[in-house]
Amino acid sequence: MEMAEFVINGGRKLKGEIKVMGAKNSALKILPASLLFSGPLKVEKVPLIEDVFRMVDLLKNIGAEVEFTGKRAIKINAAGQIGSDLKKDIAEKFRGSIVLAGPVLARTGRVIFPYPGGCVIGKRPIDIFLAGWTKMGAMVRESASGFDIVAKHLSGTDFTFRNISVTGTETLMMTAVLAHGKTILRNAALEPEIPSLAGFLNKSGAKIKGAGSPIIEIIGTDGKLLSANKAFEVIPDRIEAGDFLILGAMIGNEIKVMDCNPEHLTTLIAMLESLGIKIRKGKNWISVSKPKILSSSDIKTKEYPGFVTDLQAPFTVLMTQAHGESIIFETVFDGRLNYVDDLNRMGANISPLDPHRVLVRGPTPLRGRKIESPDLRAGLAFVMAALIAKGESIVKNIYQIERGYERIEERLQKIGADIKRI
Repeated sequence: MEMAEFVINGGRKLKGEIKVMGAKNSALKILPASLLFSGPLKVEKVPLIEDVFRMVDLLKNIGAEVEFTGKRAIKINAAGQIGSDLKKDIAEKFRGSIVLAGPVLARTGRVIFPYPGGCVIGKRPIDIFLAGWTKMGAMVRESASGFDIVAKHLSGTDFTFRNISVTGTETLMMTAVLAHGKTILRNAALEPEIPSLAGFLNKSGAKIKGAGSPIIEIIGTDGKLLSANKAFEVIPDRIEAGDFLILGAMIGNEIKVMDCNPEHLTTLIAMLESLGIKIRKGKNWISVSKPKILSSSDIKTKEYPGFVTDLQAPFTVLMTQAHGESIIFETVFDGRLNYVDDLNRMGANISPLDPHRVLVRGPTPLRGRKIESPDLRAGLAFVMAALIAKGESIVKNIYQIERGYERIEERLQKIGADIKRI
């Protein structure tokens, strides 16, 4: 099978409105949460992306009934018999599969899953999940093919994350909902997707306090399942909104980013404004234009509400167009700067300082060429680089991009980009 790729002719000014879809990281958590419910759960504003389709495949495979009831609405009923074995060839494709392990364990007393996959960013460790489940009373067996975790009874515990982990926070929070007694999660992640999920679970009968703060307290239902009386609405994707803002700062002749939540992007907005970029915002939109002269700035990625690691690669592309030097410091993931060689081949002037920092000197004109997406976020950064480059670029391995962005080429075409999927 020939893999699809994007053909992009760069250098065109972009203008108009671009809509933000539902957040990948919100949708990928509510789908597994369906196992905590005694009846059907309806989810709205689901992004139609590869990671979501894979999660649906996994849910169906263990016995949940899943149907798409509208353009972006899904109904999941996991009230019947649920299996404990997460299908290897699906679970290995994306890292979000680990989130399903918590609810499966809480619901069936056992879960079997392979080493979770996804992109190449330093095989992100899962020991934090295993430590949490062990503290709640589970027995972990590891083999060459993956993990087999058994827990007759899960009990509440007081658990501290030694490193902040978003998926760790969400997975253990969901596991604790059905456990016996009280769980306290300390040094928890603060991402907006977490209070959004917790708020909905609370409306359905869970008892979660403090989601969105560093200490979350959960009183377990002791196996009693929740019941949803209304639909869960996936929140807007703040990473996608951030990508579009950065794109507007590079080649926007006023791009209006619609259906987003500006409150989730305060750090990025403050950073862009400090570079001389004019930004206007309303309740659910933000507009941005390319400034006459773009200043440079250092960034250091941090957990939310800091500068998110997912926007680091697009920001680095922006800095190739800025006047002066900027240091990009990646503190969250190993291997997340591996894409800079490709940008240099396009004409950027980026020097590695050490495994976590690069120095960008700008502005440098970029030239079109053939590039391959190493991971989801760098893949989109390459699309952006191609849009500002002179000439034609071909971006390969776009499955990586489609894991997180729904029909990105069609939305970019609407604001004037010359991009084709072939």
